[in-house]
Amino acid sequence: MFATLSDRLNATFKNLRGKGRLSEADIDATAREIRIALLEADVALPVVKEFVAAVKERARGEEVSGALNPAQQVVKIVNDELIEILGGETRRLRYAKTGPTVIMLAGLQGAGKTTLAAKLALWLKDQGKTPMLVACDLQRPNAVQQLQVNGEKVGVPVFAPEPGNGVGDPVSVAKASAEEAKRKLHDVVIVDTAGRLGVDAEMMGQAAAIRDAVQPDEVLFVVDAMIGQDALVTAQAFLDGVGYDGVVLTKLDGDARGGAALSIRQVTGKPVMFASSGEKMTDFDVFHPDRMASRILDMGDVLTLIEQAEKAFDQDEALKAAEKLTQGDFTLDDFLAQMQQLKKLGSMQKILGMLPGMGQIREQLENFDDREIDRIEAVIRSMTPAERANPKIIDGSRRARIAKGSGRSVSDVNTLVDRFFEARKMMMQMARGGGMPGMPGMPGMGGPGGGKRVSAKQKAKQSKGKGARKSGNPAKAAQEAAAAKAKAAAATPNPFGIGQDIDYEAAAENLQLPKDFSKFLK
Repeated sequence: MFATLSDRLNATFKNLRGKGRLSEADIDATAREIRIALLEADVALPVVKEFVAAVKERARGEEVSGALNPAQQVVKIVNDELIEILGGETRRLRYAKTGPTVIMLAGLQGAGKTTLAAKLALWLKDQGKTPMLVACDLQRPNAVQQLQVNGEKVGVPVFAPEPGNGVGDPVSVAKASAEEAKRKLHDVVIVDTAGRLGVDAEMMGQAAAIRDAVQPDEVLFVVDAMIGQDALVTAQAFLDGVGYDGVVLTKLDGDARGGAALSIRQVTGKPVMFASSGEKMTDFDVFHPDRMASRILDMGDVLTLIEQAEKAFDQDEALKAAEKLTQGDFTLDDFLAQMQQLKKLGSMQKILGMLPGMGQIREQLENFDDREIDRIEAVIRSMTPAERANPKIIDGSRRARIAKGSGRSVSDVNTLVDRFFEARKMMMQMARGGGMPGMPGMPGMGGPGGGKRVSAKQKAKQSKGKGARKSGNPAKAAQEAAAAKAKAAAATPNPFGIGQDIDYEAAAENLQLPKDFSKFLK
């Protein structure tokens, strides 16, 4: 959604690279380009003015003039200001101290409230809650049935005493839902209300009546991120007519400019709490302003990727795979198991899009075919257990049989087997602490700062007599011990990093990233 804005901002920052000092003209030109980028992205004019003024003021200060790399400081300033207009800190749900927590959803018709209600219920269920959905949208045809179907998908019960389609009183249903939740021991109630085609006084009054009847702990305004500047008008109308505590953005995976989403927090003063970015029930998460700003500036969203990996990957299986790698026993069966766990993360486009710098190859990412994993799986499943355990026995006739069984060509089978051997070799090297060839600043990488690959005999010669040498200074000795511990932890085979604390500063330094990148990773 923010692709155009991201591209324009990154093109602006490219012009600053290599400059030892920024002149007044450089700052003005950069501010002008940022203003154009934001306006083209459909960000509200008052928000643009305030944003650009803040960036210019900070860019003229000592923060940039005294910096060794002014361009990076400008990027940091823009990042900080983006976080500010997106809400600053992450806003969490408030839960009731006693009785069930009531969450009421309000918004325009077509914003995706009914689907979002089920997504929110599934998210709460994963947090250890026992939610219940309440069908109070009795106007829209089949809205009750849609909520029931979605509730069944996520395994959450739906309270729907009225058939809907214009029949029933939504205020009475909302009142009865609280007693039903207490009786069946549900700790969260999600009330799905009727949508409006515009600023409809009658329907707005109905939403206010439901609010007064159930006294919700949270009222969430659901807004379609693709509707442009009208989102701000509607957001203000709902704020005046019903009132709400937070905003939920839907359809963030759309191709609209999406600047209105950047403006809502600044215009209404209400934080964006959740974001929905797909059709699957799992395409929903807490909105983190710092991570969204990082994505817009093409710095990736590594922390979200790690969180998703921790959910999808089984820690015990990952450790077993790491152990097999170090022993050289990694087979195609293990490779297939890792591919299946990778599929749990969702679309590869989204996963790769969370990595820093992926905006530069956005076109290739958009053309990536997620079915390629299914094709690889088909080829591996067409092999016998012996072939999967020892791919070296796969000769020409076996490859022809595998190709026929999987519906692929022989060249596809050849490519998979060759890539498997290459990947296994690379992963074994990484698991044993050798690094990957061609990467800068890493041991055994062969890239700038990486040095040449050192043999085991040379390592032994270099380290001979050095292990037992300790400093007599207690402070320095403690520092050396901490460094040795960190080095030992880094050498521990765990390719997925699951269950380990992340040293963001060290990660930024090892990857030769900008000085302040560790803050962005956090």
